[in-house]
Amino acid sequence: MRGPSPSAPPPSAPSRGGRAGASASTALLLLVVVLTALATYSVVRYRWWLVAGYLVAAAALALVLARDRPGADPPGADRPGAREVVPAAAVAGALTLAALAHALVPVFSYVEPPLLRAVRAGLAVATAVAAALLLAAARGGPRAGALTRAALLVALAGAGAAGAAVVVGDPAPRIDVWVILQQAADAVGRGESVYTQTWTGSPGITDAFAYLPFTAVLTAPGRWLAGDVRWALLLLVGVSALAVAALGRWRVPAVGAAALLLLAPGATTLVEQAWTEPTVLVGVALWALLVARGRAWWAVLPLAVALAAKQHTVLLLPLLAVHPAFGARRTIAAVGTAGLLVLPWFVTAPAAFWRDTVETMVGLPPLTFANTAYTLVLNETGLSLPLPLVAAAVLGALTAAVVVLRRRPVDLGGLLGWCALVLLVANLVNKQAFYNQFWLVAAVLLLAVAARAGAAPAARAGRGPGDGRVADVRPARGARR
Repeated sequence: MRGPSPSAPPPSAPSRGGRAGASASTALLLLVVVLTALATYSVVRYRWWLVAGYLVAAAALALVLARDRPGADPPGADRPGAREVVPAAAVAGALTLAALAHALVPVFSYVEPPLLRAVRAGLAVATAVAAALLLAAARGGPRAGALTRAALLVALAGAGAAGAAVVVGDPAPRIDVWVILQQAADAVGRGESVYTQTWTGSPGITDAFAYLPFTAVLTAPGRWLAGDVRWALLLLVGVSALAVAALGRWRVPAVGAAALLLLAPGATTLVEQAWTEPTVLVGVALWALLVARGRAWWAVLPLAVALAAKQHTVLLLPLLAVHPAFGARRTIAAVGTAGLLVLPWFVTAPAAFWRDTVETMVGLPPLTFANTAYTLVLNETGLSLPLPLVAAAVLGALTAAVVVLRRRPVDLGGLLGWCALVLLVANLVNKQAFYNQFWLVAAVLLLAVAARAGAAPAARAGRGPGDGRVADVRPARGARR
């Protein structure tokens, strides 16, 4: 994490492709703040303008991805410093906007108001401090590495302290997810199937575990070791943030993306409500890190864990299968490995497994306080979108992404951007989508920013290992289309 040497030659002027790459990454950072701020305000209230904001964000993301052409820079763009992927000012600016959101956007919580105000103030300060440290680190000099590390430590400490405060301040949140995960952890500890349980005291679902089994496996240690599954969720977010920073080779933009993941608006609501998206993110983040390091076969394992945690991860598979950095064979291997991970629960109670993970999910009623296009139509007109139209919207976005990925070279950051867009479209036509689903979209966008930062040439003469601009476009070892 050392900064460039004071004697290093000045970077070249950014090329047209470099400016485009910087603009794309800047737009992604802004979209992360917008999405998480809107999602923070949306809990638990419906507003038509929130849905409009999501729709505008989806259109903006599609435009950014359609215009972005990594790997297509003009000759000379691979000179050191020629491709400025993420300007430090953009990273600091995004974190500053996030700090303002902590101060201004109301947060849903059962925590007592004095403690909640202290948590929000602490998050705002930690986010602003991280922004200032990263901006100073970007100037280079002998202390750049220390400043970058300090920014990451501030973000980890701020997120950890805020998460701990809401877990302790709200020891029994009134949401079915927490009750289910707590009792599912107990069932796993007893060696019982989570799909044959009845949940005691749940304010919502009482007779189904609507997730895939590794949601319970990954969260259970928090219950076993510290009495609450939310400690495990908080740890999973921290591990994901470290993977984001490592994906970007611990450079300022990547550490900024990690800090924004940790300190995103509404992040404490995610932990307090025990929402389970961190079980997916940690697998996807480790997958991306291993792919970027040329260990694509090892990346099969964390992807399989993500697939075995929540059903909608399957939407990413067609995109990963057509990208040369991962490919169809590894995608099939990940699906097979996920099947093996899930198999013990399926064979123990196949009917209950199908009922909980498929029939329950499909049959969930629309919630009018969710902010999606589905609920917008329902709330404003009284009509429900037909299922074929919903499926067509998701399949249309998925097909468009696959076509783009097959027709033009897209680096790992571009692939992750398209993955985020598909997830965002799926959220927008869903009957139920809340902060947690939009947080996952924002997190995948931060992975995209970090991947771009890690693939950029170092700002010094010559290249270090793995600094090549097109390393993510070429097939990984043994990959086939």
